This record gives sequence, C-alpha cells and structure tokens, in this order.
Amino acid sequence: MATQKLDKVDTRIMQILSRDGRISWRDLAEQIGLSLTPTLRRIRRLESDGYITGYSAQFDEQKLGFGITMYVWVSLERQVEETLKVFERRIADVPEVMSCYLMTGEADYVLRIVVPDLPSYQRFMLDVLTRIPGVSRIQSGLAIKPVFHRAAPPIPK
Repeated sequence: MATQKLDKVDTRIMQILSRDGRISWRDLAEQIGLSLTPTLRRIRRLESDGYITGYSAQFDEQKLGFGITMYVWVSLERQVEETLKVFERRIADVPEVMSCYLMTGEADYVLRIVVPDLPSYQRFMLDVLTRIPGVSRIQSGLAIKPVFHRAAPPIPK
C-alpha cells in the first residue's frame, strides 16, 4: 500500500501524541476537531504507513539508580560486514546500552550507556566492550546533565 501524504490533521495528531502518548482517543479526537471514528481511522493509517512505530513510557534513569550517562565512540579493526554484525549482535544484548548508532567519521559506532556509578562503567568497559572481537579503539565522554530529549523528530507542518 502506498504511503499517503500527510495533511494538517495527521501532523496535529502526531504532535499531540508526541507530547502525550497516553491521551485517550476521545480526547485526541476532540483536540483535532474530528469525531472518534475518523480519528481512529487516521491513527491506524499512520501506524500502518509506518509514521507511528510504537508507543512507550519514558523513565527517570536517575531515580532508577543509573546516575551516570556515558557516550562511547567505538572503532573496529576493520569495517567489514561480519565484524559489524558481530559487534551489533553482542552490543544489542547489553542492557546498559540505551542506543547504538553506526556512524561515519572517525568512530564506527556511538553508544549511549547508563550505569549506576563510575566503577560500574569501568566493569562495563573491561567485561563487555574490550571482549567484543574486532574492537580496536574506545573513547568515552561523561554526560554532565541532560538538557532535553525529544521523543519525536520535527513533524512537517
């Protein structure tokens, strides 16, 4: 099925959901000025067309005991398909890794890691990263404080 062009109502739905993913469908319909049935039809289309890929809760990492956020740049010995696959499979199983991106530039990957404290990060480095075959260089930076985090990219108007 071909993806339809977004209109102003679609973008309004996505803007509202990006701020409050738990809004009731009835309240959402009221805010966009449509009845419930066409609102639900639009939401289902946005989901099936892949604009809305899921719904999730956001958590306070500090309150959960993860007081340290590190950004880690990882370089591999060689950027060949098998080495990339091995790294990605191994890192995907590590719960402290909140995100992982394949990059251009000096590092092959950038990771966002959360740990309770610096000794935990040291254990992560020694027990996880240095044991993944093909890792040749690791650089890290400590995030001092979160300034903001967006849950959604800019939505076209």
